[in-house]
Amino acid sequence: MRIARVVGNVVATQKNTKLDGAKLMLIQPLSPADEPEGNELLAVDSVGAGIGERVLVVIEGKAAGDAVGRRTAPVDAAIIGIVDAVDADESRS
Repeated sequence: MRIARVVGNVVATQKNTKLDGAKLMLIQPLSPADEPEGNELLAVDSVGAGIGERVLVVIEGKAAGDAVGRRTAPVDAAIIGIVDAVDADESRS
């Protein structure tokens, strides 16, 4: 799992029928320091996240599809939670 920030909505008028009714969001994975890390990704949203929110994301193919109840759908990333706070131990470095 990763923490990411929702950076946009994705509207697709034509998509795989197994994704009908799915809310698609553009997310930016974040580093532990809350900085953008890597490329933006497309994710299926199962929790009603909004733009600007930090979210918990599964980026594991089959596990992502399972997490949003779409086991046979072509899902690579799924938003499974909205992050309220992160409390990290600064002395671990």
